[in-house]
Amino acid sequence: MERIRERPSLPSAGVLRTTSPFRDLADLWVADLELRDLAPNTKENYRACLRLHVRPAFEHFTLAEVTTGRVEWFLSRQAKASASQAKQARTLLNMLFGYALRHDAVSRNPVEGTSQLRRSKTTPQALTIDQITAIRSAAATWRTQPGLPGPRPDGQVRDIIEILLGTAMRTGEVLALRPCDIEDLPSGMIANINGTVVQRRGNGAERQDRPKTDASIRRIPVPEFAAVVLRRRTADLRGSGPTRTIFANRTGGPLSPYNVRRTFREFLLLAGLPDTGISLRWYRRTGATVIARAVGTEAAASFLGHTSTAITEGHYIEPDRSVDMTPAAHLQRTLRPAEPDGSLLANRPADREEELMAAIDCEGDDDAVA
Repeated sequence: MERIRERPSLPSAGVLRTTSPFRDLADLWVADLELRDLAPNTKENYRACLRLHVRPAFEHFTLAEVTTGRVEWFLSRQAKASASQAKQARTLLNMLFGYALRHDAVSRNPVEGTSQLRRSKTTPQALTIDQITAIRSAAATWRTQPGLPGPRPDGQVRDIIEILLGTAMRTGEVLALRPCDIEDLPSGMIANINGTVVQRRGNGAERQDRPKTDASIRRIPVPEFAAVVLRRRTADLRGSGPTRTIFANRTGGPLSPYNVRRTFREFLLLAGLPDTGISLRWYRRTGATVIARAVGTEAAASFLGHTSTAITEGHYIEPDRSVDMTPAAHLQRTLRPAEPDGSLLANRPADREEELMAAIDCEGDDDAVA
């Protein structure tokens, strides 16, 4: 009780004080979250992280008792379970105490003094030509054997991976494409990316009229092999309305990303690639790698809709493992042994050696020769 009376407090006319329980801060922040201009899926992810991880760890503390040490201990425990989970929890706690700081409930944000979360760096991998060919073949023959139960495949996932390969879009962006988003011009096809398909609890797959970031809203050219697929798919939709998604389920709604990934895993199994770690994201990396090596990293970042080339370089472009042999050729030509004694004079290029001997002859005295 003496420590509580002597504990410094901040003047606050609001409902939050240093003695307020953490659960009050959590409730107020969630109410404020509903008013913010964020994607519904983002809000749901924040609420889930708060409910499952953050709130159970701090709900029995007051705001003053949530110290940097306690946050550090909590994040270290989260990092042992999952690096991405720890990162999300840190982001959420930072927003919560930022909210408390703006309402004069705390004097400092305890998250700011915690250690930087580290995660093992992974090297981006792109698909090889052999892998692309094997997956294409598997997609073309998947469930085509006679006598199989259930409906025959409609080829939508097969076409989706062709568009992923030709456009380096995110899977949700391809699923959100509508006929009105496609411009088929004499100079070539252009796709307008302005939405994504997300999976929402209780509602299934829904088209969201905004992609992942503002930079993701873009117009990109479509190579002919992917344009052929889009032309065929949009031609089949005539009369169904321009706002219907090109890839849809039986009721006309957007395809579920979960179902697309499940079918793709069956393609990998049929192609003999089940344990390679390949996912639909590898198609995006493949496009980024091809574009970066042909026209540069900035062009690849713009094509993928990234705000920074650092994201493209660090997570999407496979390192170029080819080696320029020119330096070795120069070293071989200049430094190869030409005399048994291996003297430096003998290792000089022929033209340089002739220049040196000519200079000595011009001097003509013993000192110059020495």
